[in-house]
Amino acid sequence: MSTWDKRFNTDEYVYGEAPNAFVKQQAHLFKRGMRVLAIAEGEGRNAVWLAEQGVNVDMWDYSQVGLDKANRLAERRGVTLHTRLVDLAVADWPKDTYDAIVCIYGHFPDNVKKSVLEGVKRALKPGGYFVTEVYSKAQLDYRTGGPKQKELLYTPADFAPLTDAFKTIHFFDGTVERYEGALHNGESAILQYIGQKASTL
Repeated sequence: MSTWDKRFNTDEYVYGEAPNAFVKQQAHLFKRGMRVLAIAEGEGRNAVWLAEQGVNVDMWDYSQVGLDKANRLAERRGVTLHTRLVDLAVADWPKDTYDAIVCIYGHFPDNVKKSVLEGVKRALKPGGYFVTEVYSKAQLDYRTGGPKQKELLYTPADFAPLTDAFKTIHFFDGTVERYEGALHNGESAILQYIGQKASTL
């Protein structure tokens, strides 16, 4: 059983069942009928909320336990997810497929970060949105959630590979209050980014 399978192997939803506050604030971006991909989505709290907005949601995660819990949560809420077990280190990203991609607290080694951002660029349709909130390296001083390994945390420079293909709609580097299940609790140092893929590349 993987580390993430072990973490999610409980009846409790360890990050809660409610969507991340930043994602919820972007409700205006998610129009009924859109096709949206949620990556590193864990137990599905954001994916289920997106489905409740009337969008078609593909959900990728590396934990089958998490995917199973996401499907149970979706069933309880009366929506459908298209879940898939995916290792983002070797993911096969489709081209120009999604109207939006959402990644909330997706923390990866540097080489995987780079390949994920390249994958996001490939998989979004022209005009599509990438929406993400992640912990910054300053989070090590707060200890209110997230990885303890500095390499897995973010700096603004990590988003530089997107600048040639995306218009920055929103960028924030600072602190917010997050109370999400048992593992995100209190003042947190985060980065938020919304980028829109250029219509022509």
